[in-house]
Amino acid sequence: MQNTVKTRNGLTLIVPDSAEDEKITQGALADSDAQPLTDEQIKRLRPTRLRGRPVGTGKKMQLTLRIDTEVIDYFRQSGEGWQTRMNDVLRDWVARR
Repeated sequence: MQNTVKTRNGLTLIVPDSAEDEKITQGALADSDAQPLTDEQIKRLRPTRLRGRPVGTGKKMQLTLRIDTEVIDYFRQSGEGWQTRMNDVLRDWVARR
């Protein structure tokens, strides 16, 4: 009989017994492209990207602002980062004053 575990979201996982687990481990170790990491390699591991939003500079303020649809459409059609470009245009305008 197979040992199973039910997860919180309702999935049923089949847990291998020790003999089956040993066969799986030996098969993985036999694959030259899938060798386990050394302790030194594990110590050097770093996440390539942290979870959540990037840390901000703390120099920005969130607010609600009504802007003409044509202006928003113009910036949005320029693609990802449109809010930053809009901020840059406003910053340039302020700098010229």
